[in-house]
Amino acid sequence: MSNGSSITQFLLLAFTDTWELQLLHFWLFLGTYLAALLGNGLIITTVACDHHLHAPMYFFLLNLSLLDLGYISTTVPKSMANSFWDTKAISYGGCAAQVFLFVFFLGAECALLTVMACDCYTAICKPLHYGTLMSSRACVHMAAAAWGSGFLDALLHTANTCSLPLCHGNVVDQFFCEIPQILKLSCSDSDYLREVGVLVGSACLVLGYCVFIVLSYVQIFRAVLRIPSEQGQHKAFSTCLPHLAVVSLFISTSFFAYLKPPSISSPSLDLVVAVLYSMVPPTLNPFIYSMRNRELKDAVKKLIQWTLFHQQ
Repeated sequence: MSNGSSITQFLLLAFTDTWELQLLHFWLFLGTYLAALLGNGLIITTVACDHHLHAPMYFFLLNLSLLDLGYISTTVPKSMANSFWDTKAISYGGCAAQVFLFVFFLGAECALLTVMACDCYTAICKPLHYGTLMSSRACVHMAAAAWGSGFLDALLHTANTCSLPLCHGNVVDQFFCEIPQILKLSCSDSDYLREVGVLVGSACLVLGYCVFIVLSYVQIFRAVLRIPSEQGQHKAFSTCLPHLAVVSLFISTSFFAYLKPPSISSPSLDLVVAVLYSMVPPTLNPFIYSMRNRELKDAVKKLIQWTLFHQQ
C-alpha cells in the first residue's frame, strides 16, 4: 500500500445495515469470543499449574491455546467495536497490524499442528524412543520453530501487501483486513502477482504440512489397529482423532479462503468461510481436546473446584 499517504483508513464489510441486527452480531461475536477466552484460558492455566500435565502433548496444547487466543483477538474485538459503534472504519496502521498478526498466528498454528502430529506419531509408533526424541529441549525447539515460521511468514506477507499501490478505493469486502480482499484494491499487476506468488508459496508449505500429517496418521492408525486391547485402541484414538478433526477444519477452510478461484467468490460466501476459519477453530479447540482427554478434563475439574473452594 505504497500510496498509504493518500489512504488513511479502510472500510470493513458490515454484516448488516440495520442497527438491531448489528447489536445481534455484536452479542453473537461477544459470546463466541468469551467462549474462546474461557476455554483457552482454562487450558493454559490448567497445564501451567498441574505438574501431572507437564508432558510434551500438553506443552504443545498450551502453545496452541496461546496461538488461538492471539488468532481470535486479532479480528473479533475490532469487528465487535465497529458493530457496537455503528462504524466500518479501521485505520491504515490498524489494517497493517491485522494483516501481520493474523498471518503470524495462522502460520504458527499450521506449523504447531504439524509438530503435534509428530508428537502423536512418536508416542504411538516409537514409544520406546519417545523420551529421547521428545525431550524438553526438543519440544521447546519445535515450538519455537513453529512460532518463528509464523513470524517470518507474516513479515513477508505484510511487507508485500503494504507495498501494493491501491487505486480501487478503500473498501475491504471482509469483516477484517484479509489479504485476498486487499489484493482486489491493487492497481499494479506485477505487485499483485508477486503477492499471489507468495500466497501460493505459503500454500505449498502448508500443503507440505498436510502431507506430513496425513502420512503420520496413516502410520498411527496402522499401529493403533495392531494394539490387542480395545481400551488401548480407544485411548490412542481419543488422543489423536481430536487433533485430526482440528487440522481438517482449520486447514481446509484456510485453503479455500486464500486459494479459491475468483469465479466462485461472493461477499456472502467469503464472509461465511472467513468466520469458519478465523473464529470456529479457536473456539472449538479447547472443547474438542478437553472433552476427549480424560486427564485434561479431570485436571480442569480440580482447578475449578480448587478455585471455588478458596473463594468461599
